Amino acid sequence: MYTEADLQSAVTAGVISHEAADALRAHAVGLRSAPSVDEEHFRLITGFNDIFVTIAAVLLLVAMGGIGQAIAPGLAGALIAAAAWGMAEFFTARRRMALPSIVLLLAFVGGLVAAPIELLAENGANLTDRTGTLVAAAIALFAAGGTWLHWLRFMVPITVAAGTAALVAMVLALIAAALMPLFPHDGEVVMMPLAFASGLAVFTLAMRWDMSDRKRETRRSDVAFWLHLLAAPLIAHPLFHAIGVTEGENIAPAAAIGVIAIYMAMGVVALAVDRRALLVSALAYVLVAMTMLLRQFDAVELNVALTGLVIGSALLTLSAFWTPIRHWVVDQLPQRLRSLVPETGLLRA
Repeated sequence: MYTEADLQSAVTAGVISHEAADALRAHAVGLRSAPSVDEEHFRLITGFNDIFVTIAAVLLLVAMGGIGQAIAPGLAGALIAAAAWGMAEFFTARRRMALPSIVLLLAFVGGLVAAPIELLAENGANLTDRTGTLVAAAIALFAAGGTWLHWLRFMVPITVAAGTAALVAMVLALIAAALMPLFPHDGEVVMMPLAFASGLAVFTLAMRWDMSDRKRETRRSDVAFWLHLLAAPLIAHPLFHAIGVTEGENIAPAAAIGVIAIYMAMGVVALAVDRRALLVSALAYVLVAMTMLLRQFDAVELNVALTGLVIGSALLTLSAFWTPIRHWVVDQLPQRLRSLVPETGLLRA
Protein backbone atom coordinates (compact mmCIF):
# COMPACT_ATOMS: atom_id res chain seq x y z
CA MET A 1 0.00 0.00 0.00
CA TYR A 2 1.46 3.34 -1.11
CA THR A 3 0.40 6.73 0.19
CA GLU A 4 0.35 10.15 -1.43
CA ALA A 5 3.54 10.98 0.48
CA ASP A 6 5.26 7.90 -0.96
CA LEU A 7 4.13 8.81 -4.47
CA GLN A 8 5.33 12.40 -4.11
CA SER A 9 8.64 11.14 -2.74
CA ALA A 10 9.07 8.92 -5.81
CA VAL A 11 8.43 11.92 -8.07
CA THR A 12 10.94 14.03 -6.14
CA ALA A 13 13.54 11.27 -6.34
CA GLY A 14 13.01 10.94 -10.10
CA VAL A 15 11.79 7.34 -9.87
CA ILE A 16 8.67 8.21 -11.84
CA SER A 17 7.65 11.32 -13.74
CA HIS A 18 5.08 13.83 -12.52
CA GLU A 19 2.84 12.87 -15.45
CA ALA A 20 3.02 9.17 -14.50
CA ALA A 21 2.12 10.03 -10.92
CA ASP A 22 -0.90 12.03 -12.09
CA ALA A 23 -1.98 9.13 -14.32
CA LEU A 24 -1.70 6.73 -11.37
CA ARG A 25 -3.79 9.05 -9.21
CA ALA A 26 -6.41 9.33 -11.92
CA HIS A 27 -6.53 5.55 -12.25
CA ALA A 28 -6.94 5.15 -8.48
CA VAL A 29 -9.70 7.76 -8.48
CA GLY A 30 -11.52 5.80 -11.17
CA LEU A 31 -11.29 2.60 -9.14
CA ARG A 32 -12.68 4.29 -6.03
CA SER A 33 -15.17 6.46 -7.92
CA ALA A 34 -14.26 9.31 -5.61
CA PRO A 35 -11.85 12.25 -6.01
CA SER A 36 -8.60 11.69 -4.14
CA VAL A 37 -8.60 15.19 -2.68
CA ASP A 38 -11.93 14.55 -0.89
CA GLU A 39 -10.74 11.29 0.69
CA GLU A 40 -8.74 13.13 3.41
CA HIS A 41 -5.80 10.72 3.41
CA PHE A 42 -3.26 10.63 6.19
CA ARG A 43 -0.71 8.02 7.13
CA LEU A 44 -1.63 5.90 10.14
CA ILE A 45 -0.90 2.27 9.33
CA THR A 46 0.79 0.61 6.36
CA GLY A 47 0.61 -2.97 7.56
CA PHE A 48 0.26 -5.21 10.58
CA ASN A 49 3.93 -4.67 11.36
CA ASP A 50 2.98 -1.14 12.46
CA ILE A 51 0.65 -2.61 15.09
CA PHE A 52 3.23 -5.23 16.08
CA VAL A 53 5.96 -2.61 16.57
CA THR A 54 3.58 -0.29 18.43
CA ILE A 55 2.61 -3.00 20.91
CA ALA A 56 6.27 -3.85 21.54
CA ALA A 57 7.17 -0.15 21.91
CA VAL A 58 4.36 0.46 24.42
CA LEU A 59 5.49 -2.54 26.49
CA LEU A 60 9.04 -1.22 26.54
CA LEU A 61 7.90 2.29 27.46
CA VAL A 62 5.77 0.96 30.32
CA ALA A 63 8.78 -1.03 31.54
CA MET A 64 11.02 2.03 31.41
CA GLY A 65 8.46 4.00 33.37
CA GLY A 66 8.25 1.32 36.05
CA ILE A 67 12.04 1.08 36.35
CA GLY A 68 12.44 4.84 36.58
CA GLN A 69 9.72 5.16 39.20
CA ALA A 70 11.46 2.54 41.35
CA ILE A 71 14.83 4.33 41.18
CA ALA A 72 14.17 8.04 41.66
CA PRO A 73 11.39 10.64 41.41
CA GLY A 74 11.09 12.13 37.93
CA LEU A 75 13.25 9.45 36.36
CA ALA A 76 10.25 7.58 34.94
CA GLY A 77 9.28 10.43 32.63
CA ALA A 78 12.90 11.02 31.64
CA LEU A 79 13.45 7.35 30.77
CA ILE A 80 10.22 7.21 28.77
CA ALA A 81 11.20 10.32 26.79
CA ALA A 82 14.71 8.98 26.19
CA ALA A 83 13.45 5.54 25.15
CA ALA A 84 10.85 7.07 22.83
CA TRP A 85 13.50 9.22 21.16
CA GLY A 86 15.87 6.26 20.83
CA MET A 87 13.23 4.04 19.21
CA ALA A 88 12.22 6.89 16.91
CA GLU A 89 15.78 6.97 15.57
CA PHE A 90 15.11 3.59 13.99
CA PHE A 91 11.36 3.25 13.46
CA THR A 92 10.77 6.88 12.46
CA ALA A 93 14.01 8.17 10.96
CA ARG A 94 14.93 4.95 9.12
CA ARG A 95 11.77 2.85 8.73
CA ARG A 96 9.26 5.75 8.43
CA MET A 97 6.55 3.74 10.20
CA ALA A 98 3.48 5.89 10.76
CA LEU A 99 1.65 4.46 13.79
CA PRO A 100 4.80 3.77 15.86
CA SER A 101 6.04 7.28 15.04
CA ILE A 102 2.81 8.81 16.36
CA VAL A 103 2.89 6.73 19.56
CA LEU A 104 6.57 7.44 20.17
CA LEU A 105 6.05 11.18 19.70
CA LEU A 106 3.18 11.19 22.20
CA ALA A 107 5.25 9.13 24.63
CA PHE A 108 8.19 11.53 24.25
CA VAL A 109 6.05 14.59 24.98
CA GLY A 110 4.24 12.77 27.79
CA GLY A 111 7.58 11.87 29.37
CA LEU A 112 8.77 15.48 29.20
CA VAL A 113 5.60 16.63 30.95
CA ALA A 114 5.53 13.80 33.52
CA ALA A 115 9.12 14.20 34.75
CA PRO A 116 8.80 17.66 36.37
CA ILE A 117 5.28 16.93 37.61
CA GLU A 118 6.50 13.79 39.37
CA LEU A 119 9.41 15.70 40.90
CA LEU A 120 7.09 18.36 42.28
CA ALA A 121 4.65 15.78 43.62
CA GLU A 122 7.39 13.73 45.29
CA ASN A 123 8.92 16.75 47.01
CA GLY A 124 5.52 17.76 48.35
CA ALA A 125 5.58 21.19 46.79
CA ASN A 126 2.84 23.28 48.39
CA LEU A 127 2.08 25.72 45.60
CA THR A 128 -0.60 28.38 45.54
CA ASP A 129 -3.08 28.29 42.67
CA ARG A 130 -1.30 31.11 40.89
CA THR A 131 2.18 29.64 41.37
CA GLY A 132 0.96 26.23 40.26
CA THR A 133 -0.48 27.77 37.11
CA LEU A 134 2.84 29.47 36.36
CA VAL A 135 4.65 26.17 36.89
CA ALA A 136 2.20 24.53 34.48
CA ALA A 137 3.05 27.21 31.92
CA ALA A 138 6.77 26.50 32.37
CA ILE A 139 6.21 22.77 31.90
CA ALA A 140 4.17 23.44 28.76
CA LEU A 141 6.99 25.63 27.40
CA PHE A 142 9.48 22.84 28.16
CA ALA A 143 7.28 20.36 26.28
CA ALA A 144 6.96 22.78 23.34
CA GLY A 145 10.75 23.05 23.14
CA GLY A 146 11.03 19.27 23.13
CA THR A 147 8.51 18.92 20.31
CA TRP A 148 10.39 21.54 18.29
CA LEU A 149 13.61 19.51 18.57
CA HIS A 150 11.66 16.35 17.71
CA TRP A 151 10.25 18.05 14.60
CA LEU A 152 13.70 19.16 13.47
CA ARG A 153 14.98 15.59 13.76
CA PHE A 154 12.05 13.44 12.64
CA MET A 155 9.37 15.71 11.08
CA VAL A 156 6.43 13.51 12.15
CA PRO A 157 3.25 15.39 11.07
CA ILE A 158 1.53 15.14 14.47
CA THR A 159 4.52 16.90 16.10
CA VAL A 160 3.35 20.32 14.94
CA ALA A 161 -0.04 19.78 16.58
CA ALA A 162 1.61 18.52 19.79
CA GLY A 163 3.88 21.56 19.95
CA THR A 164 0.98 23.88 19.18
CA ALA A 165 -1.06 22.28 21.97
CA ALA A 166 1.80 22.87 24.39
CA LEU A 167 2.09 26.51 23.35
CA VAL A 168 -1.68 27.00 23.68
CA ALA A 169 -1.56 25.46 27.17
CA MET A 170 1.33 27.77 28.11
CA VAL A 171 -0.44 30.90 26.87
CA LEU A 172 -3.71 29.99 28.57
CA ALA A 173 -1.88 29.21 31.82
CA LEU A 174 -0.04 32.55 31.76
CA ILE A 175 -3.26 34.47 31.10
CA ALA A 176 -5.04 32.50 33.83
CA ALA A 177 -2.28 33.34 36.30
CA ALA A 178 -2.45 37.02 35.38
CA LEU A 179 -6.25 37.22 35.68
CA MET A 180 -6.65 34.91 38.67
CA PRO A 181 -6.87 37.77 41.23
CA LEU A 182 -9.71 39.33 39.21
CA PHE A 183 -11.71 36.10 38.86
CA PRO A 184 -10.78 33.98 41.90
CA HIS A 185 -13.96 31.86 41.89
CA ASP A 186 -15.19 31.95 38.29
CA GLY A 187 -12.26 31.44 35.97
CA GLU A 188 -14.43 29.82 33.30
CA VAL A 189 -15.85 33.24 32.43
CA VAL A 190 -12.44 34.16 31.03
CA MET A 191 -10.96 30.79 30.08
CA MET A 192 -13.78 29.60 27.81
CA PRO A 193 -13.59 32.62 25.46
CA LEU A 194 -9.81 32.31 25.49
CA ALA A 195 -10.02 28.62 24.63
CA PHE A 196 -12.38 29.48 21.77
CA ALA A 197 -9.99 32.15 20.51
CA SER A 198 -7.14 29.63 20.74
CA GLY A 199 -9.19 27.17 18.70
CA LEU A 200 -9.73 29.77 15.98
CA ALA A 201 -6.00 30.55 15.98
CA VAL A 202 -5.12 26.85 15.63
CA PHE A 203 -7.74 26.49 12.89
CA THR A 204 -6.14 29.41 11.04
CA LEU A 205 -2.74 27.74 11.36
CA ALA A 206 -4.21 24.48 10.06
CA MET A 207 -5.66 26.30 7.07
CA ARG A 208 -2.25 27.82 6.30
CA TRP A 209 -0.81 24.32 6.09
CA ASP A 210 -3.81 23.20 4.02
CA MET A 211 -3.49 26.11 1.61
CA SER A 212 0.16 25.22 0.97
CA ASP A 213 -0.96 21.83 -0.37
CA ARG A 214 -4.45 22.19 -1.84
CA LYS A 215 -4.13 18.92 -3.77
CA ARG A 216 -3.08 17.09 -0.58
CA GLU A 217 -0.08 15.36 -2.06
CA THR A 218 2.55 15.99 0.65
CA ARG A 219 3.04 15.65 4.39
CA ARG A 220 1.85 19.24 4.83
CA SER A 221 -1.68 17.86 4.45
CA ASP A 222 -1.02 15.41 7.30
CA VAL A 223 0.23 18.26 9.48
CA ALA A 224 -2.96 20.19 8.73
CA PHE A 225 -5.09 17.14 9.60
CA TRP A 226 -3.65 16.93 13.12
CA LEU A 227 -3.95 20.68 13.61
CA HIS A 228 -7.63 20.54 12.62
CA LEU A 229 -8.07 17.69 15.09
CA LEU A 230 -6.60 19.92 17.81
CA ALA A 231 -8.59 23.01 16.83
CA ALA A 232 -11.94 21.24 16.73
CA PRO A 233 -12.44 20.58 20.48
CA LEU A 234 -11.03 24.00 21.37
CA ILE A 235 -13.75 25.53 19.20
CA ALA A 236 -16.57 23.12 20.02
CA HIS A 237 -16.31 22.89 23.82
CA PRO A 238 -16.61 26.63 24.59
CA LEU A 239 -19.55 26.96 22.19
CA PHE A 240 -21.50 24.13 23.77
CA HIS A 241 -20.49 25.27 27.26
CA ALA A 242 -21.94 28.71 26.50
CA ILE A 243 -25.40 27.26 25.83
CA GLY A 244 -25.30 25.08 28.95
CA VAL A 245 -24.75 21.62 27.48
CA THR A 246 -21.78 20.83 29.73
CA GLU A 247 -23.62 21.73 32.94
CA GLY A 248 -25.41 18.42 33.35
CA GLU A 249 -28.28 16.30 32.12
CA ASN A 250 -31.01 18.92 32.43
CA ILE A 251 -30.70 20.33 28.94
CA ALA A 252 -33.56 22.55 27.83
CA PRO A 253 -35.10 21.93 24.39
CA ALA A 254 -33.85 25.32 23.21
CA ALA A 255 -30.28 24.41 24.19
CA ALA A 256 -30.56 21.04 22.43
CA ILE A 257 -31.80 22.73 19.27
CA GLY A 258 -28.93 25.22 19.62
CA VAL A 259 -26.46 22.33 19.73
CA ILE A 260 -27.90 20.89 16.52
CA ALA A 261 -27.80 24.32 14.83
CA ILE A 262 -24.15 24.82 15.82
CA TYR A 263 -23.33 21.30 14.64
CA MET A 264 -24.90 22.01 11.27
CA ALA A 265 -22.88 25.22 10.97
CA MET A 266 -19.72 23.31 11.82
CA GLY A 267 -20.72 20.77 9.19
CA VAL A 268 -20.83 23.49 6.54
CA VAL A 269 -17.35 24.65 7.58
CA ALA A 270 -16.12 21.04 7.57
CA LEU A 271 -17.45 20.59 4.04
CA ALA A 272 -15.88 23.82 2.84
CA VAL A 273 -12.41 23.00 4.16
CA ASP A 274 -12.83 19.25 3.56
CA ARG A 275 -11.99 18.26 7.13
CA ARG A 276 -14.24 15.86 9.03
CA ALA A 277 -12.49 16.48 12.36
CA LEU A 278 -14.89 19.32 13.19
CA LEU A 279 -17.83 16.91 12.96
CA VAL A 280 -16.17 14.17 15.00
CA SER A 281 -15.08 16.47 17.83
CA ALA A 282 -18.60 17.79 18.43
CA LEU A 283 -20.34 14.44 18.01
CA ALA A 284 -20.52 13.64 21.73
CA TYR A 285 -22.32 16.92 22.47
CA VAL A 286 -24.84 16.30 19.71
CA LEU A 287 -25.56 12.76 20.94
CA VAL A 288 -26.23 14.04 24.46
CA ALA A 289 -28.37 16.93 23.21
CA MET A 290 -30.44 14.72 20.92
CA THR A 291 -30.98 12.18 23.70
CA MET A 292 -32.21 14.90 26.05
CA LEU A 293 -34.40 16.43 23.33
CA LEU A 294 -36.10 13.11 22.63
CA ARG A 295 -36.60 12.63 26.35
CA GLN A 296 -38.58 15.87 26.38
CA PHE A 297 -41.01 14.20 23.96
CA ASP A 298 -41.45 11.17 26.28
CA ALA A 299 -39.33 8.88 24.09
CA VAL A 300 -37.43 7.72 27.18
CA GLU A 301 -37.09 4.03 26.36
CA LEU A 302 -35.94 4.56 22.78
CA ASN A 303 -34.14 7.88 23.11
CA VAL A 304 -30.64 6.40 22.80
CA ALA A 305 -31.62 4.13 19.91
CA LEU A 306 -33.44 6.92 18.07
CA THR A 307 -30.50 9.28 18.61
CA GLY A 308 -28.10 6.73 17.15
CA LEU A 309 -30.46 6.12 14.24
CA VAL A 310 -30.86 9.81 13.37
CA ILE A 311 -27.24 10.89 13.84
CA GLY A 312 -25.77 7.72 12.34
CA SER A 313 -28.02 7.92 9.27
CA ALA A 314 -27.22 11.60 8.79
CA LEU A 315 -23.46 11.05 9.01
CA LEU A 316 -23.54 8.04 6.69
CA THR A 317 -25.58 9.99 4.15
CA LEU A 318 -23.16 12.89 4.40
CA SER A 319 -20.23 10.52 3.91
CA ALA A 320 -21.82 8.84 0.90
CA PHE A 321 -22.56 12.16 -0.82
CA TRP A 322 -19.65 14.15 0.60
CA THR A 323 -18.18 15.11 -2.78
CA PRO A 324 -21.33 16.50 -4.51
CA ILE A 325 -22.48 18.24 -1.32
CA ARG A 326 -19.04 19.73 -0.81
CA HIS A 327 -18.93 20.81 -4.45
CA TRP A 328 -22.20 22.70 -3.96
CA VAL A 329 -20.99 24.32 -0.70
CA VAL A 330 -17.70 25.44 -2.24
CA ASP A 331 -19.57 26.85 -5.25
CA GLN A 332 -21.47 29.17 -2.90
CA LEU A 333 -18.26 30.67 -1.53
CA PRO A 334 -16.82 33.92 -2.89
CA GLN A 335 -14.08 33.40 -5.47
CA ARG A 336 -11.39 34.56 -3.04
CA LEU A 337 -12.35 31.93 -0.47
CA ARG A 338 -12.77 29.27 -3.17
CA SER A 339 -9.14 29.75 -4.13
CA LEU A 340 -8.04 29.04 -0.56
CA VAL A 341 -9.86 25.81 0.28
CA PRO A 342 -8.78 22.39 -1.04
CA GLU A 343 -9.84 21.50 -4.54
CA THR A 344 -12.99 19.52 -5.12
CA GLY A 345 -14.44 17.44 -7.93
CA LEU A 346 -17.72 15.87 -9.01
CA LEU A 347 -18.32 12.17 -9.20
CA ARG A 348 -18.58 10.86 -12.70
CA ALA A 349 -20.52 7.85 -13.84
